[in-house]
Amino acid sequence: MASTYPFPEPAVLDAEVFTELPPNLRRTGLPSYWAERNRRGQTVDSFLEGPSFDRDGNLWFVDIPFGRIFRATPQGEISQIAEYDGQPNGLKIHKDGRVFIADFQNGIMQLDPASGKVTHALRDCDTEGFKGCNDLHFGKDGALYFTDQGQTGLQDPTGRVYRWQPETGALTCLIDKVPSPNGLVLDINEHVLFLAVTRANAVWRLPLSLSGRVNKAGLFIQFSGGRAGPDGLALTAQNGVVVCQTGMGLVWVHDALGRLIAVVRSPRGLGTTNCAFGGPGARSLFITESDSGSILKVDFPEELSICGAPMFSGACA
Repeated sequence: MASTYPFPEPAVLDAEVFTELPPNLRRTGLPSYWAERNRRGQTVDSFLEGPSFDRDGNLWFVDIPFGRIFRATPQGEISQIAEYDGQPNGLKIHKDGRVFIADFQNGIMQLDPASGKVTHALRDCDTEGFKGCNDLHFGKDGALYFTDQGQTGLQDPTGRVYRWQPETGALTCLIDKVPSPNGLVLDINEHVLFLAVTRANAVWRLPLSLSGRVNKAGLFIQFSGGRAGPDGLALTAQNGVVVCQTGMGLVWVHDALGRLIAVVRSPRGLGTTNCAFGGPGARSLFITESDSGSILKVDFPEELSICGAPMFSGACA
């Protein structure tokens, strides 16, 4: 019998299409400044990101190039909730129902889900503009952690991660030397912030001291290949880290020590940009596949003991 030392073989799972943008919501053939700059003029009909569940089981997500916010019902029916002048990327929901958006163009935005009105929540850091906000994550106390990515990378490792208290306005830069900070998630005890560093093709581990500072930042997981790198992150209830590696069409599920326990493959394109746990018992993972404008879904078998950690919105409580 072949040895499984040092780790067992990970489970390999194929996702299925949960839903996709219908033709009437695709901006086929229309110009987009985002596509002009990021796709060298190639037209796109959408680019989906930022999946997040509300308490009613609806999945919210964004369309970056056309500044739109969508909501999908548990049955997969998609409706457009808002459209505004911006480039929304990450999206998370407050426990009071407010929707917060990390917008590359405008900073941190806020959406009223009832009216669809989008307003500024945080424009800048003491009048200094952000490089380009990318993703965000709520702590248990309501603090909002977000990444300021801009065009940083190995050529310019000056991306930043902030912690913001929306109720008091307190804003702290936790780290400012990151080559393309992207998705982020706190561990169960909120002692560590995991950070996707796209252009370094890695996930960093940022321990938080009692004073709230980042100390002894280190490399947690190193990837290779693909056309981009780690993008969105999620946390399992077992304190494991889920990593969407966009440009590879894969989602990697790790245990609390960073050991690989499952790999999810896309049945569509390679643009597995972000993910969120949902469904009964939070045992399903929903993934934005941006190349095809679709939402993928994978149900984890019970023997893998993989489910999502509770979110600040109460969606996985």
